Amino acid sequence: MSQQILQHTKELAEELIALRHDLHQIPELALSLPETQERVLSAIADCSELEIHKCESASGFMAVLRGSQASADINTRPIVLLRADMDALPVPEKTELTWKSTNGRMHACGHDLHMSGLVGAVKVLYARREELCGDVVFMFQSGEEGYDGAQHMIDEGLLDAAGRTPDHAYGLHVWSARYPHGFIGTRPGAMMASADTMAITVKGRGGHGSAPHETLDPIPVAAEIITEVQVMITREFNAFDPVVASCGQIHSGHASNVINDEAFMEFTLRAFSPESRERLVRRMGELADGIARAHNMQVEVDTTRLYPVTMNNAEEYDFAASTIESVFPGRWGVQETPMAAAEDFSKVLEQIPGVFIGVSAVEPGADHEALPFNHSGYAHFSDNTVPDCAAVLASLAWARLQGTAAKGNTQASTAGEGA
Repeated sequence: MSQQILQHTKELAEELIALRHDLHQIPELALSLPETQERVLSAIADCSELEIHKCESASGFMAVLRGSQASADINTRPIVLLRADMDALPVPEKTELTWKSTNGRMHACGHDLHMSGLVGAVKVLYARREELCGDVVFMFQSGEEGYDGAQHMIDEGLLDAAGRTPDHAYGLHVWSARYPHGFIGTRPGAMMASADTMAITVKGRGGHGSAPHETLDPIPVAAEIITEVQVMITREFNAFDPVVASCGQIHSGHASNVINDEAFMEFTLRAFSPESRERLVRRMGELADGIARAHNMQVEVDTTRLYPVTMNNAEEYDFAASTIESVFPGRWGVQETPMAAAEDFSKVLEQIPGVFIGVSAVEPGADHEALPFNHSGYAHFSDNTVPDCAAVLASLAWARLQGTAAKGNTQASTAGEGA
């Protein structure tokens, strides 16, 4: 069946690539994606038996496909979730594509391929619904790029759109560089980092720049905090369980001869284990407070918790590797190290065992190490990757549902023989 699925996605390639081009030209940001959502819904409108459950607090929806061969009992019929994100980035497109975006925004992270690929999976599995031994939940979500779109759908109970929480969850992400043409793969355990933001305000006492001794100057304290954070990381955290703390902005004052009352800085924090994530947040707050107190000042620390570590389940990793290898022989690869970017699919994987897979969208013959990576205005993603994404997602759902059903039948048969 894996090769039949692959053949079907190839037959859909022209339609899916045209959809990708349409979506690429209408990029929308954050949580409100009305035009994008309408285009995706129209692409699956011919799959009339799907159950559509829309998110109320943001754009996004779940489409539930019922398999005809599944048990009538919702507690025993297997359920698989497949996910695609839909939002774009506030990046002006600088490619020379004839179908480029011209509205100042861009699908610079490849979400147009994710949507088109998941639409392909919908069509492939819908055509086989009479044979399907379980249900599939197709998750189209907004706001992945820092707006916690997955959490909006989770808070509204949409993970249970099929009647209960799915048993398995699969998603993928395309890469415009770093991995060679044809690569499909991931790694067990931590696949992507957690992401949090920490804002630190040093509160001093301003005055004339010519008399710093009459002030409590917050700027040297802010500089010391930034420096000592890096020292703390190298001395308190295991090099084999690394963390990242980068200060992306610092502000204080408006004139060279005036010492300001406050200095503000903001960090992005990354970690590859839940334990190090929590420790980094705690220790940075303690460090900032201690340095400020040593200079008779105070700090205000405001931490925004964003996305947890994207953690692949070990069993699901093995299942995905064997399944994809059967569909695309020789293309499965192991991602050697986690990626320091973050993903809100991590929130789905906290509740449902699953796996997040990377797919190279590099053109044949291109130098993957020299190309612009995701989020660049020059990032380019090959059209040929779209049907591959559809085949990856459809194959994972099909193999898991049919395999679960076969396992259940074997157990039932064995139990009968024992009786």
